[in-house]
Amino acid sequence: MSLRGTAIGANSVVSPQAQQLAEWIAVTGDHAGAPFIIVDKKRARVLVFEPDARLRAHSAVLLGLAPGDVSVPDIGTRPMAQILPAERTTPAGRFVAELGRNTQGEDVVWVDYDAAVSMHRVRTGNPVEKRAARLASPTIDDNRISYGCINVPVAFYENFIQPIFARRKAMVYVLPEIKSVDEVFGISPASSTKSAANSSGQ
Repeated sequence: MSLRGTAIGANSVVSPQAQQLAEWIAVTGDHAGAPFIIVDKKRARVLVFEPDARLRAHSAVLLGLAPGDVSVPDIGTRPMAQILPAERTTPAGRFVAELGRNTQGEDVVWVDYDAAVSMHRVRTGNPVEKRAARLASPTIDDNRISYGCINVPVAFYENFIQPIFARRKAMVYVLPEIKSVDEVFGISPASSTKSAANSSGQ
């Protein structure tokens, strides 16, 4: 079985790495039959998929200021003022995410609660950061600004992100930007092909 060109299709917003991961998720059932989300850090995009890996929606996102695929161990317990610029990373990996609230009472999707990494509506309270303009710009060069959280447009969050988590937990997969997909998820082209063949009885 292969989902290439059928479930996902030849869509330029889906990178080869995101497509490989989405196919593996659908074939193995890692998402437990629910919609799932892939965050592609290299392209600064969030991809929302149907349970069968059909692309439902996508949007630009803002990510952690610093490149990197792991969070420092104690970052979730520190005041934001004590987080160094080089520590403001968006971690890569497989996360069982759920809807919750932050310390300001705002509803957010907790991606990695212990590391205080969430997906939420874009924050525009600091005009110097120009977060809305960064989201709207056609380039990805200015999409690194947050402390590690994933900022999405307000309408996109409310229409496509929030409803997924309204009644259940769901999977969020954050693609790496330094490590390989195989390192983070244990997926290689060979293993993806094997999973697809097994699912089709070949």
